[in-house]
Amino acid sequence: MNMRPSLLKTFLVVANSRNITRAASQLHLAQSSVSDQVQVLETELGTNLFARSRTGLELTPAGEVLKPYAEEILALLDEARAAVGTAVGQAAGSLAIGTLETIAAARMPPWLAAFRGSHPNITVRMKIAGSGTLLQMLESGDIDIAFCFDKGELDERFFKRPISTEPLVLLAPPDERPASSGDGLRALAGRSFVATEVGCVYRYLFDKAFAEAGIAAPHLAAEVDSVRTILRLVAAGAGLALVPRLAVVEALDAGGLVEYPWPGPVQTASLVAIWRRRRVQPAVLRQFLAMVDAAFTPLRPGDARPRHAVSFPS
Repeated sequence: MNMRPSLLKTFLVVANSRNITRAASQLHLAQSSVSDQVQVLETELGTNLFARSRTGLELTPAGEVLKPYAEEILALLDEARAAVGTAVGQAAGSLAIGTLETIAAARMPPWLAAFRGSHPNITVRMKIAGSGTLLQMLESGDIDIAFCFDKGELDERFFKRPISTEPLVLLAPPDERPASSGDGLRALAGRSFVATEVGCVYRYLFDKAFAEAGIAAPHLAAEVDSVRTILRLVAAGAGLALVPRLAVVEALDAGGLVEYPWPGPVQTASLVAIWRRRRVQPAVLRQFLAMVDAAFTPLRPGDARPRHAVSFPS
């Protein structure tokens, strides 16, 4: 039996996405290639690993058994490469970073420029995705580290460290004042809002803000799939929005929107770095994490906000 790492990686991506088409997109392969690899693995093991259902592909009992072993085998291979690279002081390599689109625009350019300047032999790949997809990419080994806003739902396979604490702001058109000073969150409960869809971290922050205040979430004028669309809808007067300021600082600078302090008890969102636990972290990842910690600065001098001390364990 020869369970090649590439077959196990394909198996895990299909298992997490539950769909050949989505798996092929993540793996940058043709759908037929993904199907063929799954079939080769099933032939080698002498059993079916997936069964079709109305909601997508489901793991068979044999697939459920294989999944944790596949994760461990791929993790050990990564650790072996990292250990060898560390032993020989390897300065070259590659790093795959996953992040939300808004974080990529606001944070990644200076970080990557600084990192490339001091590590010219390291190839950096950046992938833009939603928070749920980023975790799947970490599980499958498609990325080495993810940057997103904290949703709090991680298991023991991952490390998570805060990078910064970002204020939540209330967005409104320039000619509208959402509430009088001191009215608090209840004054907003009767207003219309625009938000991302359920499952997105920005929607999580919106629902959490009202839930922790003990107030029913207000009516949504629209559910959309991007912060960029939210900004356009707010500017057009469709509703208000709650977002981390980091995600909209460029739009605020450009005009057409105004911000107000969020009046609820939850007033900040934590920007976090997430990566997999390994016995030995790749030298490239450790170097990048050290650079991020050293390079972090607020967006503008006037926007200074609390910073967490960041320590990156191996």
